[in-house]
Amino acid sequence: MSLEACAEIVRRGDPDRFASVMAAPLAARSRLFPLYAFNLEVARAPWVSKEPMIGEMRLQWWRDVVAEPAPRAHEVVGPFHAVIGAAGLPLPVIDRLIEARLHDVYGATFADAEAFSTYLDDTAGGLMWLASVACGGSDETAARALGWASGLANYLRAVPELEARGRQPLPDGRPQAVQALAQEGLRRLRAAKGRVPVAAALAAWQARGLLAQVAREPRVVADGAMGLSEFARRGGLLWAAFTGRV
Repeated sequence: MSLEACAEIVRRGDPDRFASVMAAPLAARSRLFPLYAFNLEVARAPWVSKEPMIGEMRLQWWRDVVAEPAPRAHEVVGPFHAVIGAAGLPLPVIDRLIEARLHDVYGATFADAEAFSTYLDDTAGGLMWLASVACGGSDETAARALGWASGLANYLRAVPELEARGRQPLPDGRPQAVQALAQEGLRRLRAAKGRVPVAAALAAWQARGLLAQVAREPRVVADGAMGLSEFARRGGLLWAAFTGRV
């Protein structure tokens, strides 16, 4: 049950987020790595089996261990419990983040745009708010806006894979609807600018470039062609870390 184990889980499973933590101030890493390792474990849970009941049981296990006052012997649970206590992370937000992943377990189509937006807010928005709290932030509206936009960018990149798994990932996959989503993400990024602690906000460092790409040419989503050049990725993260602007 160590910070090193959590960092390794994030490095292997979410290299972009790992890079963002390594660019953050050293003091933030002990809180962000357990949080992001927890998020990764929860995000993976619905996909470990084709049997929905297994995924639901795994999510319920996480809901139970987070709510317990004493941590279980687990490489992520212990460090994450420590962060919950030290940073005062809001338990209802954590529970909602886990519960929202039930959508991934059953793979149902989003009922409408509002249901999709709620999913992004509960997962990526909730995670950014937790990261912000862990880093001393207090602006929930800004954190959720930043997380929503970043989550949208990551979700759009996953659309081809989700479709290959037989899912219908978007409530409306027409190019004009996808373009409108990207524009909404960019609007939320502008609204959140400078209002979230840099250490937390760094996780969203690619969102602006990715969403701008989709806003220009929404068909890159269906084509699986979203992405920034390696120069833009590395340079963007260094610039964000140096200037504090995401």
